[in-house]
Amino acid sequence: MTQRQAEDHAGPDTDGGARTAFASALRAAIGASGLSLDRIQARLRARGAAVSVTALSYWQSGKRQPERAGSLSAVRVLEEILDVPDGALLGLLPPPRPRGASRRDRAGEEPVTFTREILQPLLDRVGAPDALDQQHQLKLIGLHDRCDIAADGGQRSVTSRAVFQSGADGQDRWLLVYAQGDATAVPELQPVRNCRVGRAEVDDDHGILVAELLFDRALERGETHLIEYTLRNSGPPYPQCRATHYREFRRPVREYLLEVRFDPTAVPARCWQYANATDEAPARRRLRLDSGNGVHAIALDFGPGIFGIGWGS
Repeated sequence: MTQRQAEDHAGPDTDGGARTAFASALRAAIGASGLSLDRIQARLRARGAAVSVTALSYWQSGKRQPERAGSLSAVRVLEEILDVPDGALLGLLPPPRPRGASRRDRAGEEPVTFTREILQPLLDRVGAPDALDQQHQLKLIGLHDRCDIAADGGQRSVTSRAVFQSGADGQDRWLLVYAQGDATAVPELQPVRNCRVGRAEVDDDHGILVAELLFDRALERGETHLIEYTLRNSGPPYPQCRATHYREFRRPVREYLLEVRFDPTAVPARCWQYANATDEAPARRRLRLDSGNGVHAIALDFGPGIFGIGWGS
């Protein structure tokens, strides 16, 4: 899941160590490349990543850091342009965090990568204008994503199975917010089990889908509910996903299982899992392909933060 945003605001000072590490690595990579910031920006733009020269300057100085997923996507492109190993820059970044109080105290009060200005019109149109401010009464306790990669390296589909626990009587829907890396290719949402699609809105400029997934019935307090749905892209050619799939969690999740399956003709040479959790240093671990041309990674009692799988040659 990715979002597009040109610049990010500075994070709180408590992330200063990680921000300094990222800035130092970026400065070194830029220096070794011999490229000016103007030339780097031009190459980013040619690959569909909109980042200003000012933002690049702030990133390498440590004044600001990439936080929103559109900027994280740009960092992945930067790694290619600067000819550094996959994850050499991205792995140094802490997860995005809300400003003000501590992250755990405010987790869920603000979107991680979508600005309120982008999300609010979509929430208004699906009849959930207060979704960002309301106390959530539906807890995500387990999530399983299966991402299928096509022969052209693009994302064919993502099938998700989610288990919720109701914190109050009457909970009957979940609001899905999804952003495709390609703003021109928002996927089709297909309910699979125990849910149906309600109101849905798309922001074509940012490639964001906001949709209601309506349960078969209202839940009682303490009751759990399982749903399954698929986000299916049209193709070929399929939308390019920059050789990664990840989730951003604004609140802790008990278990997150992520699978990535590759077309037999597009099996990568290397795969790895990565995690940027709230109070931990960024971590990576190499993954081995199984006999079905896939890899998986699992996060237990994780979040807030980012957890994903990347791959490359």
